[in-house]
Amino acid sequence: MTAPPTLLTDALSALRDRLAAVPLGLATAGRDAARRSSRAVTDQIDDYLLPRLRDLGAPLLAVVGGSTGAGKSTLVNSLVGTTVTTAGVLRPTTRSPVLVCAAADMAAFSGDRVLPGLPRVTGAAGGPGTVQLVPGEGLPPGLALLDAPDVDSVVESNRALAGQLLAAADLWIFVTTAARYADAVPWDLLRTAQERGTALAVVLDRVPPEAVTEVADDLAGMLTGAGLATARLFVVEERPLVDGRLPEDQVRPVRDWLHALAADQEARAAVVRQTLTGALDSLEQRVAGVVAAVEEQSAAADALRGAAGAAYAAAFDGIGEGVRSGTLLRGEVLARWQEFVGTGEWMRALQGQVGRLRDRVVSAVTGRPAPAEELNGALENSVERLLRAEAERAAERTVTAWRSLPGGPALLAGVDRDLEQVSPDFPEAAAAQVRDWQGAVLDLVRSEGADKRSRARVLSWGVNGAGAAVMVAVFAHTGGLTGGEIAVAGGTTAAGQRVLEAVFGDSAVRSLAARAREDLQARADALLRYEQDRFDSRVAAAAPTSTAAAHLRAAVHALAAARGADR
Repeated sequence: MTAPPTLLTDALSALRDRLAAVPLGLATAGRDAARRSSRAVTDQIDDYLLPRLRDLGAPLLAVVGGSTGAGKSTLVNSLVGTTVTTAGVLRPTTRSPVLVCAAADMAAFSGDRVLPGLPRVTGAAGGPGTVQLVPGEGLPPGLALLDAPDVDSVVESNRALAGQLLAAADLWIFVTTAARYADAVPWDLLRTAQERGTALAVVLDRVPPEAVTEVADDLAGMLTGAGLATARLFVVEERPLVDGRLPEDQVRPVRDWLHALAADQEARAAVVRQTLTGALDSLEQRVAGVVAAVEEQSAAADALRGAAGAAYAAAFDGIGEGVRSGTLLRGEVLARWQEFVGTGEWMRALQGQVGRLRDRVVSAVTGRPAPAEELNGALENSVERLLRAEAERAAERTVTAWRSLPGGPALLAGVDRDLEQVSPDFPEAAAAQVRDWQGAVLDLVRSEGADKRSRARVLSWGVNGAGAAVMVAVFAHTGGLTGGEIAVAGGTTAAGQRVLEAVFGDSAVRSLAARAREDLQARADALLRYEQDRFDSRVAAAAPTSTAAAHLRAAVHALAAARGADR
């Protein structure tokens, strides 16, 4: 890699932004692992890849990491020749990592070139979330050492920071002991080093002198088996410390190797190139895991939305069936309708002489305003109850379905009881929609009468009554039946049909009823969509967008193309 490759850094920045934009909020099986992987990739892009690509000649950063009590701080102090970092007496120790470099290199690490999210502290110990920057006279220019927290700390934030710092290293110096070199946690990180092609050195500390060959050979075999045969292995015998530091003959091989790297620009560049290339090579596979989790999230989101959609579609069908079946014309509605149209004698007269019907319509509408108003009120209450019952049923069905779907229980946590019911403002909204619908029906009646001058007087006297009759026809005018064929609720709707036909004519009645029914269905649909949005919005807030996986793939392909152009 040559001069700062703008195309490559732009592609890395775009990939970082795509990863950061994916929420992964649904509690699916692969969510937590994908979150960790996504965070690790974005951190490495910010902490290492972008800074290193922008300054390939910057000093080599060697991060010293390892298990609890392995002797990392003692090794750093011994390499520098003075106490620059304090070993933790109590475990776990929560403190800021210490970065030691030559005075000439302080400027290279003082800004945000490396680990930009961690503020620098000089001249005193820093707190959690900072990096303590210390000049070390025992280090040559071109080399910096960073003492990282324990990789197996019981404090999660320490473990996370240790992983982040190791991912920001040009070189890992991994410290373990003769008693713990086979522990699982260190080997998880060593496998990570192998997968990412990171330049690696291993310091095997506290080895009994009589077991040096046996233990070193065993560890070397394990490294070879793990694909890390090229890792440098240093053995430090278990000896008494000298002024808190390792004996000189034990630390010298490690120091000489590091100083040689610092002095040899080509050797230093080879280490940087190995780690940089390995990290870039690993991105496709690491992002592929995130893409798989995104697709899993998208599938879960589709299932959750589908369950809500099916429940509310069933509610819409239920409202349609309730409107068409005539069931709303029972109880109070039926009683008010009977009061409105008159007695049984009036019904018989209605059937015998349609010619006298217009007079009876005028009389019913203009002479009996109270029954018409009561009928409208009864219709309003009946339609509201139907809307609420179906909306409640849809909410219950959705919650029940979500409890068994991936991601659903977490979205319902703490709010399932509320979501099982209609929203608090639903009753008022439903009442307002029904009243508006009734007003729209009256507007239809006025509009229809305005086009027929011969009936203008009747309509002007009886808009409310004629509108009530249209509403009744909406709830019984089904299956292509018209006129006397409709006999719901004791034949009273058939009477209403004839009332309307006498005023408007048969075709106009069918048109009025159809238009009024469509208007009611549209209002019901709007109410149900509003209710369903309580569920859909929870999914939308947690799930990735439908294009997130494709955008991540495109960002990876763009990165590969940028790398190809840079070669």
